Amino acid sequence: MVHALRETRAFDLWAAPASVRTAREGVRELLTARGVGDEVCDNAVVVTSELVTNALTHSAGERIVCRVHVTADRVRIEVEDQARGPERPLLRRPGPDDQNGRGLLLVDALSSDWAVSRIPGRPGRVVWAQLDLKPPPRGARTRT
Repeated sequence: MVHALRETRAFDLWAAPASVRTAREGVRELLTARGVGDEVCDNAVVVTSELVTNALTHSAGERIVCRVHVTADRVRIEVEDQARGPERPLLRRPGPDDQNGRGLLLVDALSSDWAVSRIPGRPGRVVWAQLDLKPPPRGARTRT
């Protein structure tokens, strides 16, 4: 019987700017150790950075949890915050002079799928993104 590679790592982070770097470094370390290709690894680090930054900016909480799930065919990054802020993360189309609002555009461009989920029974939300380890056929983009 063949078992698919599966590993999960979680980073419990303070809601502070230094946590973005901690999360990026942890994701890069895990994916490099698992032999994930450079392009997917770099994209996963950017996605992690954007998701953690959004949680810091919009959640008004004290803690953030970043989870990375690696399987044989994909990487899933989840960032859980305490959702104390009034806004739900949304994909925006900022104007050329806007200084903010591009983070989820990057997440959307670099991932095969992403979404926002509420946490049942308590305040909080999880913003997650998936990246395929094996690229889809040319011209095909999967969204669920």
